[in-house]
Amino acid sequence: MTLGTIGSTPIVRLHRLVGDGAAEVWVKLEDRNPTGSYKDRMALAMIEGAERSGRLAPGQTVVEYTGGSTGSSLAYVCALKGYPLRIVTSDAFAAEKLRTMEAFGAELEVLPSPAGITPELIPKLRARAAVLVEEEGGFATDQFSNRDMVEGYRALGRELLEQLDDRIDAFCAYVGTAGCFLGVTRELRTALPELHRVAVEPAESPVLSGGEPGTHHIEGGGAGFWPPQLTPADLDEVVAVPEAEAFATARRAAREEGVWSGPSTGANLVAALRLAGRLGPGRRVATVAVDSGLKYLAGSLYAAWTS
Repeated sequence: MTLGTIGSTPIVRLHRLVGDGAAEVWVKLEDRNPTGSYKDRMALAMIEGAERSGRLAPGQTVVEYTGGSTGSSLAYVCALKGYPLRIVTSDAFAAEKLRTMEAFGAELEVLPSPAGITPELIPKLRARAAVLVEEEGGFATDQFSNRDMVEGYRALGRELLEQLDDRIDAFCAYVGTAGCFLGVTRELRTALPELHRVAVEPAESPVLSGGEPGTHHIEGGGAGFWPPQLTPADLDEVVAVPEAEAFATARRAAREEGVWSGPSTGANLVAALRLAGRLGPGRRVATVAVDSGLKYLAGSLYAAWTS
């Protein structure tokens, strides 16, 4: 099976996007995972953690609420391991992600949200998933509260340490469940206790910065509330990125660096470039290209740019 190909992704240094006199910026290419997303790591960790603990029985239905990539990754893992999967999602997310879930055999319930990712959307998805768990006698992976999910990302941190010879001054990541942010920074801090940990969020919904929740279009985060596993002590700084800047930077990264991704990666790159300018020469910033640009071809990110 291809589950063994999850992880061990390559890393690249940016050149054209980085200004003179700035720190190095290194990007982990997580689109090289089987479904084109770093969520493969957490999906496998959640399912195998539940198997080990006995919470998930053979053939039991798995239920999750998701904006897309988690659902695609869970659908892939569940298909290979023989678990039926029911997903509660929304049309606020990329159609390519929903089609990928269906391609792997997941059953979808799609809730409408024409305005985009509103503060009410994720709680609504979560509540509906809880109803399905009761109706199905299913197992709720419940990604926002799942501890195995965080552990699934620690390997990404170990890979960064090995690839960059234990030389990283700052790490930044867009926050959804906060699983990647927590798993990676906890692992990095074991070797680099002075690591600067930067959470990234949409400027249109700057909850981590102390602002009000709002509607935005940077998929994969900005849920409108603090993720339950994240505390203020887990981060050193928050960078709020306007969605227009995230979109523009994702487009530039594709054409100028060959890093082809989505809006959340664009937000990561905006934050990383700001940090690099501030830290200066001789320092290193690491971040993540979370998924592939293939997931966004039908939406406004690339459609408007190439028309």
